[in-house]
Amino acid sequence: MEQSAQHAQQLDHLASPPSPGGSPFAAFGMPGLGGPPPAAPPEPRPILELDGEEREDELDALSDWVDDFFLPVYGAEVTTAAPWCLQWQEHDDVVAWLHALWLAYQQHKDPEAGLSGLFVWHRDFLTHAIAAIRAPGGPLSACMTSPERPAHRILPGPPPSARTEKATASAAEAAGPPEPDEPTS
Repeated sequence: MEQSAQHAQQLDHLASPPSPGGSPFAAFGMPGLGGPPPAAPPEPRPILELDGEEREDELDALSDWVDDFFLPVYGAEVTTAAPWCLQWQEHDDVVAWLHALWLAYQQHKDPEAGLSGLFVWHRDFLTHAIAAIRAPGGPLSACMTSPERPAHRILPGPPPSARTEKATASAAEAAGPPEPDEPTS
């Protein structure tokens, strides 16, 4: 009878929910069973999707990284084969490339990336990004190709597709002629 009572207590204990205290798996970095999952880190958003002050703050932080770390270490000589622009922040495509490169850098320098994290960043991200940004025919090709001749020019992009043009024309046609008092552009 005593043994049956002990078994009943053990079954009750095993059937009860775990205590809200620590996880039995905490030593292994795992959440407890039935507990809330660990909070996910905020998802990074591409800088071109940000607006207003949020975008300005991100651009300021990116500019600090580019000016204080990236250029002194990886900003090789400016030539026709590797142009640069002192006003790179005005080139949306360059901002997008550098922002993605910076986010990848932050991820790969983290201790959780392991000892090879920065090697992976160099191999998989840095080399490709620099080649795209500073290519002779790339987004900065109309800018500075010699430090003695600073230059800045945004190259025009391609026009909208024929489908977009057709949709715009159809929408204008459906709207009808402008009112006499309305200014036309």
